[in-house]
Amino acid sequence: MHTKITARHCEIPDELRHRAERVLDRLAHHAARPVDATLVFDNGPLHQSAELRLHLASGEVLVAAAEGSDHRSALDRVEEKLRRQLDKAARARRSRRTGSSPQ
Repeated sequence: MHTKITARHCEIPDELRHRAERVLDRLAHHAARPVDATLVFDNGPLHQSAELRLHLASGEVLVAAAEGSDHRSALDRVEEKLRRQLDKAARARRSRRTGSSPQ
């Protein structure tokens, strides 16, 4: 999977960049055939933000954005949001295969 980590209007320390790479690896492990991931950190006037786009081989694009008091907390929130989307997509795939309704 190709990954890209970008910082807008700010600099991110190497520790945060390594943490972001580990988060992307964890999410890629749970995704169905991930192709590309883009993570953008940004400084706002009041909060730090992170936006994550995960492109899957099926053409589906999962997007999650979050704000926090620092970039690390924003990254944690983005990971939670995207993991929920991945779980929901996996349940939908299973229900289509079995013909049952998702619960």
